[in-house]
Amino acid sequence: MQITDKDVIYEDNHIIAINKRAGDIVQVDDTGDKSLDMMVKDYLEQKYSKPNAFIGVIHRLDRPVSGLIVFAKTSKGLDRMNKLFHDRDIQKSYLAVVRTQPPHLAGKLENWLLRDRKKMITKAFNREVKGSSYAELNYQVLGELEGYYLLLVQPKTGRTHQIRVQLSTMGCPIVGDNKYGYPRGSLRRSICLHSRGLTFEHPIKGEAMALTADLPVDGFWEKFNTLL
Repeated sequence: MQITDKDVIYEDNHIIAINKRAGDIVQVDDTGDKSLDMMVKDYLEQKYSKPNAFIGVIHRLDRPVSGLIVFAKTSKGLDRMNKLFHDRDIQKSYLAVVRTQPPHLAGKLENWLLRDRKKMITKAFNREVKGSSYAELNYQVLGELEGYYLLLVQPKTGRTHQIRVQLSTMGCPIVGDNKYGYPRGSLRRSICLHSRGLTFEHPIKGEAMALTADLPVDGFWEKFNTLL
């Protein structure tokens, strides 16, 4: 697998935004599969004939999740983007497809999440427990299509598997996410969760940025463009 021009949403001297494919892993792990950050590094080195291009990982998306992810091309861009994420000065939006109708057309979910590192899952609680972290998101039902519901999800915190476990706890597991309660997994190593957009102030230029990632074209996702 490699990155091509069609995968690039935005690029300047300091950052590059990619529309990640579901199944790509952001950073190397024990699977030995080539990671997205290395694919982006290869892309930049080939594009500019520049060996040892700098790539900094700013944030992550779970392997089965598709959509917008931003990498830094300079150490200055990395430091400042990290600060934006740390200070929650970035507005994130996701699209999720569920099969169960949410209890309300819009709402706020608040939980305390605890990571089980042995089982590699996150557990949600309605109250604070030892070692847990507060998690908050807002959701809105954008519409229904063929028995599936498209949700706009805007997390206020950035916990591991947050959207997946919070929607599941609400009784609406994401389609394909059998780790968090959906009855069937996906043969494509994907779940129906897509990083749709990021809004932030450019870390160097100070300009307002609003980046958007198109839905995957896989025979399923593109149907939901009619609801956007």
